Amino acid sequence: MRLIHWLYIISAALFIGGIAFIIAGARTAQAAAPAEAPPVITPVASVKQIMDGIVAPAATAVFDSVGTIVDATGIHEKQPSTDAEWAAVGASAAALVESANLLVVGDRAIDRQDWVTMSKALADSGMLVLKATQAKDPMGILEAGETLNASCDSCHQRYQRE
Repeated sequence: MRLIHWLYIISAALFIGGIAFIIAGARTAQAAAPAEAPPVITPVASVKQIMDGIVAPAATAVFDSVGTIVDATGIHEKQPSTDAEWAAVGASAAALVESANLLVVGDRAIDRQDWVTMSKALADSGMLVLKATQAKDPMGILEAGETLNASCDSCHQRYQRE
């Protein structure tokens, strides 16, 4: 009789423990916040508007930020010298990265192979420039500028329309 009594007690304890786990799990599930749907993004600008309004000015700012000027008065090295100038070049680099994201949103992508790959190349080169500005490295900007120029040239050779 004792064995049956112990089996009954163990069974009852397991049953009560299982119910407790079910209740605890249900309370945790109720406490979780409902997942919000991501906001719907409606593209407005055309690819040309993104290029003219964001990419071209930002790329020009990067290309013009570091260089060598030779004139009648001699050779002059140009590079950002203040925190504000470095931040301005960094903002242009960030604009290039974000514009690459815009180029693949909605129906802007001409195709889902090369267009996306070339947009990623624009973003990657923009990140190189951004890292160079954070390190205040003018040579890094020059090197990243070459990569940026190559990414622009390869895309324009393939997709630019008059």
